[in-house]
Amino acid sequence: MPTNNVLTVKRVAGHIGAEIVGIDLAHPLDPSTVAEIRQALLTHKVVFFRGQLLDHGGQIAFARQFGDLTHAHPHEDAPPEEHPQILTIDPRKYEARYGSGYRDRQRKRRYSYNSGWHTDVTAAVNPPAASILRAETVPEFGGDTQWTNLVAAYEGLSAPLRAFVDGLRAEHRFLAGYQAAGEEEDGKLVKRINDNLLVSVHPVVRVHPETGERALFVNPGFTDHIVGLSAPESRRVLDLLYEQITRPEYTVRFRWQPGSIAFWDNRATAHLAPLDLDHLDVQRTLHRVTLIGDRPVGPDGFVSEIVAGREFRAESLVVA
Repeated sequence: MPTNNVLTVKRVAGHIGAEIVGIDLAHPLDPSTVAEIRQALLTHKVVFFRGQLLDHGGQIAFARQFGDLTHAHPHEDAPPEEHPQILTIDPRKYEARYGSGYRDRQRKRRYSYNSGWHTDVTAAVNPPAASILRAETVPEFGGDTQWTNLVAAYEGLSAPLRAFVDGLRAEHRFLAGYQAAGEEEDGKLVKRINDNLLVSVHPVVRVHPETGERALFVNPGFTDHIVGLSAPESRRVLDLLYEQITRPEYTVRFRWQPGSIAFWDNRATAHLAPLDLDHLDVQRTLHRVTLIGDRPVGPDGFVSEIVAGREFRAESLVVA
């Protein structure tokens, strides 16, 4: 039976983020509670919960109250058994797949799966609408995640610059800006990307389908270049926008504890995974699910287009 809850929403930063207390996510929620959480998400862009006792099935059940779920990841061929929606975030998993030097090589690159500012899976023509990340095991110190409000970043631009970027489009792909480290394991990673190629063109400014707000929709992790500009022009415009979206005043930082959950609007945020643990022998295991999204639409009505691949949905077509 759905559980009635008395929620309290506490803002945690000036532009983004709120903590929701007074709720147990392990039980089905009544429609009014689901509506309250959804409204808090739309308002604050990312919401946090503490002390939640969820397993894979419980996380999936909670997420399904807000929409249909994607497969774990476009490149994930081994999600937890019987839970194909779960993507486990654990550096040990990538070291097992790509070699013991994986984390050292990541530090040499601009982008990796688990470092660098990014909005989830924008290489897909329909990036996830939202993501829900659950902490299982985290170190006693470090490992914080940061989020930034892409609506506030857009609104912080001058009016002439907003008018300029409103009409731009950008190509997104995995390993944008990739710099090969030369090892054989790098070849394995590139092959997996090419065997499961996803490339899309999105508006640089996205109109949020629920709030009508405009948000910058570029990120260093996936945006390759701005369509129609020369390479130097594209790089300079993107660098300006990246500087804008990562300004500290638009961000919030979250300290994880076991049982913590972060639920973010992937249409209006980018986030930064921790960069302070790679040199330490600590365990950090979290699990993510994502809600199926729609194709972004720009202020001029442009709808995102597929260059390569397919829409990101529940079924997996991963080539291992």
